Amino acid sequence: MPKPRVLSGMRPTGKLHLGHLVGALDNWKQLQEDYDCFFFAADWHALTTEYQDTEIIQESIRDMMIDWLTVGLSPEKSVLFIQSRIKEHAELHLLLSMITPVPWLERVPSFKEQQRELTNRDLSTYGFLGYPLLQTADIIIYKAHKVPVGVDQVPHVELSREVARRFNFLYRPVFPEPDPLLTEVPKLLGIDGRKMSKSYDNAIFISDPPEEVRRKTSVMFTDPNRIKKSDPGNPDICNVFSFHKVYSSPETVSRVNRECRAATLGCVEDKRQLAETLVSYLAPIQEVRARYLKDPRLVEEILEEGCQRARRVAAQTMEEVRAAMKI
Repeated sequence: MPKPRVLSGMRPTGKLHLGHLVGALDNWKQLQEDYDCFFFAADWHALTTEYQDTEIIQESIRDMMIDWLTVGLSPEKSVLFIQSRIKEHAELHLLLSMITPVPWLERVPSFKEQQRELTNRDLSTYGFLGYPLLQTADIIIYKAHKVPVGVDQVPHVELSREVARRFNFLYRPVFPEPDPLLTEVPKLLGIDGRKMSKSYDNAIFISDPPEEVRRKTSVMFTDPNRIKKSDPGNPDICNVFSFHKVYSSPETVSRVNRECRAATLGCVEDKRQLAETLVSYLAPIQEVRARYLKDPRLVEEILEEGCQRARRVAAQTMEEVRAAMKI
């Protein structure tokens, strides 16, 4: 039996950080063992918010793909490609826009949420309103069965199901209805306790050299109620401890928890220990990354092969779509 198909993408808007790693890439790496995986650089989606600064997109695609490869995504196990090189995505998006009611797009929670959060950008564009429908085209053009998402992204997958269902009803069955593949991901905040983001200047990047990792770790927020080393700490509200739970051994997590509460481990020493753990974790990843940086042609060859494989699938689906719509 063929493996069920998974599809997911990531917007290339800058260097990838540890939040991307634990929030998506570690999961994708596991999924490619059990699923037929398609992973893509969503450069058209990046335009919805970065349309005034497009230069960052092309540079970010290359950096992002190198990060994907260095953390274990394999071109032998997964199809890695760039959204804009598969023009069939745009064609399907256009055709789906003819049958999708506007209120379906307006009720997607992220539409209003991002308008509130990204007040420094003009998001009153057709592209921003319609980007969940472009996501639908991304998903169903490959007839994906599963879409790995967090809880906040479930409405996007539900829209994909509704649009696929409407198309199949109006014409004839072409698309399976994709299901969300909910993933439990560790909560990893930025060094200042907010969401980890390049725009907040609070991220530890996969590509950060050891001295930068140590510098950023040294200024991480800890338990705000612990003023002196002699004060007992509460690891449950300490950002440093949340990193320990992801990257340190169970023995270290247990010891830090115990010693912090007993006030025998100070925050400075705790952050120093975490920094060395992160440096050791990133070292083999960065070693592989350096090899790809020395030979950029290899990355382009991998992308070109992935785009060819994706294009074949997308083109076949579009033949079925046109036949169903009699156009």
